[in-house]
Amino acid sequence: MLLLDEPYEGLAPVIVQEIERTLEQIKTLGMTTIIVEQNAIAALHLADRAIILDMGQVVFDGTAQDMLDNADLRQQYLAI
Repeated sequence: MLLLDEPYEGLAPVIVQEIERTLEQIKTLGMTTIIVEQNAIAALHLADRAIILDMGQVVFDGTAQDMLDNADLRQQYLAI
């Protein structure tokens, strides 16, 4: 298992892209990866599942695609 806390923070876009490519390779190996990331859109494009916590409570637990497809959740929790 690989746990990453804010792996994109403060990095140039070209470095973020390299990290994304590396994480995609790790995913193909079948390794479980947990990413805690403020750049939710980038993380959701890599993720199979998404969990949103609000004040310590789980307010969403589902597929990353369901999260991306839900305009209300995106507006409320991702401000997009």
